[in-house]
Amino acid sequence: MVEEDLVSLDDSELEARIQDLQGQMRPLEQRLAELRAHRDLLLTERRRRQRQAQREHRADVRAAMREGRFPTFGELVAASDQGSFEDYVYHLKTGGEVRLGFPGARRQQVAMTDGAHIVQASDLAETARLYAAGWELGSPGRPGVRVHFPGTRQERLVDASELYVRPAPEASSTKP
Repeated sequence: MVEEDLVSLDDSELEARIQDLQGQMRPLEQRLAELRAHRDLLLTERRRRQRQAQREHRADVRAAMREGRFPTFGELVAASDQGSFEDYVYHLKTGGEVRLGFPGARRQQVAMTDGAHIVQASDLAETARLYAAGWELGSPGRPGVRVHFPGTRQERLVDASELYVRPAPEASSTKP
């Protein structure tokens, strides 16, 4: 409808058309509300399944850690002389997945100290070389490995014996 047609309408005709359109819209709005409610139920079920899968995965990781299938980060550093930090997935003793270093960093790193100096090691070869030279994980006065939770700014310092390592799915031939 063009604007001139609306200008020529008297008030009662304009009001009648408004009422007519609102009457046509009411069933559509009700149907849309029903569809949104059904969609929200489906989304809730999807979130419930994702949470359940995440709980089961964490329980499997914790069980594997208790069985000794995954080494600690300290054991990995002591036993490795090459490789990338990206070749592994890191888990706290609770089973939660973490990444090494600071949140927002482009790549994973660990701090190493000789008690006076600090170096950010960017791979296992550098970490193993410094470890063999007597350097320890952490910074002066603050031993441990800085980790953060993926997708968050939350970080913490954990003991290397409380950080477990498993091969990354891309690096292994089978997915866990």
